[in-house]
Amino acid sequence: MTRSEIVAAAREWVGTPYQHQASKRDVGTDCLGLIRGLWRHFLGAEPEEVPPYAPDWAELTGDDVLLAAARRNLIEIAPGSAREGDVLLFRMGLGCPAKHCAVMSGEQRIIHAYWGRSVCETRLVPWWSRRIVAAFSFPGLED
Repeated sequence: MTRSEIVAAAREWVGTPYQHQASKRDVGTDCLGLIRGLWRHFLGAEPEEVPPYAPDWAELTGDDVLLAAARRNLIEIAPGSAREGDVLLFRMGLGCPAKHCAVMSGEQRIIHAYWGRSVCETRLVPWWSRRIVAAFSFPGLED
């Protein structure tokens, strides 16, 4: 799998309605569901079962579950070195656990799903950039 293949596959999800805990292209997904769908597309079965989670799960537990799962299953890279096809994780507030993710789609652009929006490709504006906590590559990525 190449970076451009990941971006092309992620773009196929654009327009998929937001649906909490879902991961079906053209039917419904959330931000994690998009990453899970890309994993299945390129790597097959998901590496671990995703437990049910509420929209405010991260704030309630304080656990950095999403970051820990990404570290178990993806290859961590320096956030400043993220390129197209890499996954970014975001903290929505200071001291909060990471609870949003997106795929870099090019220079300062991301593909992601978030509450009230379908999957979309947007600019990585300063509001999002300031919230990046970690970056990852998919295993098996060809450079």
